[in-house]
Amino acid sequence: MPELPEIEAYLHALRPRIVGATLENSRIRSFSVLKTYDPPIAAVHGAVVAKLSRLGKRVVIETDRKIALVIHLMVAGRFQWHETPQPIPKRLGLAAFDFSTGSLMLTEAGSKQRTRLHVVSHKTLTDLDPGGIEIATATRDEFVQGLLAERHTLKRALTDARHLSGIGGAFADEILFRAALSPLQMNTNLEPDELDRLHLAAVDTLNEWTRIRIEETGDDFPKRVTAFHPAMAVHGKYGKPCPKCQTSIQRISYAHRETNYCPVCQTGGKILADRSLSRLLKEDWPSNVDELEG
Repeated sequence: MPELPEIEAYLHALRPRIVGATLENSRIRSFSVLKTYDPPIAAVHGAVVAKLSRLGKRVVIETDRKIALVIHLMVAGRFQWHETPQPIPKRLGLAAFDFSTGSLMLTEAGSKQRTRLHVVSHKTLTDLDPGGIEIATATRDEFVQGLLAERHTLKRALTDARHLSGIGGAFADEILFRAALSPLQMNTNLEPDELDRLHLAAVDTLNEWTRIRIEETGDDFPKRVTAFHPAMAVHGKYGKPCPKCQTSIQRISYAHRETNYCPVCQTGGKILADRSLSRLLKEDWPSNVDELEG
């Protein structure tokens, strides 16, 4: 799923390409992606792009007609940029937006088509805001208030867009590793110094990865947007050595989602129960690092 750093990289690449440009036409191949009907999408044909912004993980293309296109890429949605309009691919293509400067293609891998496009007036734009605070500008107390809004594990609390904005599974893993906290620790059980660490880790991780994503893109357009990156410490690194202690990174898999962590740096040597493998292996499932390495 594209998270805050990837969305910011898209915005960085799109601003010089479409702000001030005219949206000449839109082509919707899969109408399941379009979630609104009033105003119709034709209402922005011929409009000039006035501003690009982000609403949580949503890309907002605002026009001079006080109508905005709001695109949520969800898990597998991606953007492609073409200098001239191209046919929409039959297998992955959802829509294309043809500007006077080039064409923005909207694609999605897989068959579930979760990507969403809303056409809304500026007056109703805030209705699409999930409500999470922006971590980069939030104070420590505001961050803590969002984190503790509901009682959950830290992994779930960090990824709840209603309270904290822009974090998905990948950067939640990286934030928790940097803060040296277990993904399954309950948010309501944190000590003040742990809350301090987590706030600082969240700010630093998102800022650092936003810089990395933008620097990697440069003047080009993001082409390989993925939740995995070689420079990540734990996410997607199952079985690889921890960059701090060299212990093998472990994972928890549940409902097609994966959490990665270091059992030494984050859980005091404890191997967290994997709901699928631990049930299958029962007593053969290791409970700590010594049993794992043995």
